[in-house]
Amino acid sequence: MNDEGKNNSPESLNEDRLVLEDIRTRIAECDLDIADALTRRMDCVEEIISYKKKHGMIIFQGDQEKKQRHILSAAIAGHKHEDAILGVYREIIKSSRRIQAKSLFPKNIFLVGFMGAGKTTVSGRLSTLLEMEEVDTDRMIVNWTGLPIKDIFAQYGEEYFRDLETTTLRSLVPRKQLIISCGGGMTLRRENVDLMRDNGVVVWLTATPETVYERVHLDQDRPLLNGRMNVPAIRELMESREERYRNAADVSVPTDGLTILEICELLTKRVLEFQNSSAG
Repeated sequence: MNDEGKNNSPESLNEDRLVLEDIRTRIAECDLDIADALTRRMDCVEEIISYKKKHGMIIFQGDQEKKQRHILSAAIAGHKHEDAILGVYREIIKSSRRIQAKSLFPKNIFLVGFMGAGKTTVSGRLSTLLEMEEVDTDRMIVNWTGLPIKDIFAQYGEEYFRDLETTTLRSLVPRKQLIISCGGGMTLRRENVDLMRDNGVVVWLTATPETVYERVHLDQDRPLLNGRMNVPAIRELMESREERYRNAADVSVPTDGLTILEICELLTKRVLEFQNSSAG
């Protein structure tokens, strides 16, 4: 019998199946080990959540995550599937953040404040740090209408745009665990304020007129500052809205002179403190 016949003999095929079954058995055992390790890890995450709730700690601990990633990288250094293993670890970290956020921030987080206060930038970074979905009401309106905001103002007027803001907000509040970046005029209507406060925590991001000018003076899509893009005009408009922001907000967070990460850390700390005081 030639070699090909030997390789296809019933005995040879049976041996191959036994080898395959042995590999599959070992994989199944690995899966059970992984499931057990993940279960124990998530139990530890629950303990972390309780501790952070009690002490009002921020949810993200970048230094600790970096430390653990370096330890894991050292343990698997040189393995041919090192990148794939690290990829799985990154997904585990994301899941842990998501679980923590779901427990620590069960409602929506509404970011309000004057144009240029940093709402869009902060909401984007928070979304990554907390693994929560981000929504921008101005962006939604632009997507719905197919028009830039300045064109909506020019063609239909400010009141029409405010109606769109309210409609957008109504569509979002039934959902939970969103980070919602609101347009600068969202607090102008009492109905909007009531919707936000009934369905989440309202965070007022503050900035000085000078800071706002530095952030928005090159932006042409600011219809309320059309033809008067200067610090005095910004200050005047900010002062006219300050009481509305203050009355709408559950907490306030300054953004002047802080990095985005520092703002996010302060924001989550103050939201947790507010929730703890409200629960008490």
